[in-house]
Amino acid sequence: MDASVSSASSPLRISRNPRGPGQSPSPRPRHVIVHAGHQPAAAASSTRLRAVSPSPTAPAPVESFGFDDLKETFSVDVAAAEARPLDVPLAAPFTIASSRLEAVSNVAVRVELRSGAVGWGEAPVLPSVTAEDQPVALAAAGRACAALAGAPPAPLGALLQDVGVSLPGHAFASARAGVEMALIDAVANSIRIPLWRLFGGASDSVTTDITIPIVTPNEAAQLAAKYRGQGFQTLKLKVGKNLNSDIEVLKAIRLVHPDCSFILDANEGYTANQATEVLDRLNEMGVTPVLFEQPVHRDDWEGLRDVSIAAMEKYRVAVAADESCRSLLDAQKIIDGNLAHVINIKLAKLGVLGALEIIDAARKANVALMIGGMVETRIAMGFAGHLAAGLGCFSFVDLDTPLLLSEDPVYGGYEAFGPLYKFTNARGHGGFLHLDNYGMTNEDGYGIRTVLWVLDEPSCSGAFHECIVTLDNHRCN
Repeated sequence: MDASVSSASSPLRISRNPRGPGQSPSPRPRHVIVHAGHQPAAAASSTRLRAVSPSPTAPAPVESFGFDDLKETFSVDVAAAEARPLDVPLAAPFTIASSRLEAVSNVAVRVELRSGAVGWGEAPVLPSVTAEDQPVALAAAGRACAALAGAPPAPLGALLQDVGVSLPGHAFASARAGVEMALIDAVANSIRIPLWRLFGGASDSVTTDITIPIVTPNEAAQLAAKYRGQGFQTLKLKVGKNLNSDIEVLKAIRLVHPDCSFILDANEGYTANQATEVLDRLNEMGVTPVLFEQPVHRDDWEGLRDVSIAAMEKYRVAVAADESCRSLLDAQKIIDGNLAHVINIKLAKLGVLGALEIIDAARKANVALMIGGMVETRIAMGFAGHLAAGLGCFSFVDLDTPLLLSEDPVYGGYEAFGPLYKFTNARGHGGFLHLDNYGMTNEDGYGIRTVLWVLDEPSCSGAFHECIVTLDNHRCN
């Protein structure tokens, strides 16, 4: 093990808090997505496609502090930083076309500033999508944390740039995202504003879809009925392993949730011909998905373009690039080649700053955006949710995976009301982890503890204060 992370060998064990929660092909003309039964507005062939959103339309952004300005003006002095394994079981196995998970095996990152303000981040790993597995992400995040703790005070932007240099590209995107989250969260806590305001202030809430993994038709129907009862109107269905089985699952879901909107996510599982066949067969059933996500292999650029053209021209279905977009270069290829209608932003495959670059490029090109995640806790999902709410530019929101965990290790953070997430916390993303004997300690002698800036504990006063959280106790200083 790398010496810089030798002190981070113990897993972050969770106190039980059960919870139900190449070259680009030639460019083609873009089209405009419209609701079924509506006529598209007249547009030139170069018009960029905009997606129909299953989420409420966000209000126009309000005046905010501004993340870009903060990067240049806020001096960050890191007192301590460390990374630990973050392991949480799933309520049920989560199967997609490219992998199967039974537990979350991510990395938690904690950054403490000299002022005492603390930030939390999470590096979500899914080896079929991220380049890292948990040991690789842990070692990488640990090295970055050691460098931060030994660095002199510097502007936030300079420190984030240093993190990007030490954890470059897609190879370390998840670890980079976790460290970036923790740094940004610590700064937001220090200046006492929530992340959604820091990122633009468009809204303090988002509405998410919820995912049904690859299961039997009967299991899918049971899940769909449950989610209907919880108020979810948009179901994201994992497909791509067996075309005929996928159709049967869709039929079963329609019986119990006939009015739901569908997102299909093949996770690279189909060929271009199979993807088009799925849409043909769904059309025969009278079903039109609102989105078809990553229908073909990530490197099949021609196939992605062909499915996008067929889906829009035949059925007015938008196609999203997810695994195909792992960098700004990929995003520019998709935009310039008109290869997909929507780009899916995930912090774990891009990092926070990398995601913001792609968001900016897509918005300038008038290309629709989706925000999603890996299988992760409310630390990473809360950060992504604040980002989505603050920017207010996402047509599709897919931030549901904390709802698939068998327990919730995160305290504070956003409030979930079925598909609606409300960001009511006063500062940062508001979430923190409750650690036990194997948790993080710091140098002043408390054996079973971590120092946090806790914002929403009911037992705490409203002031910004230091809190001590142990396995069995919470007290304020």
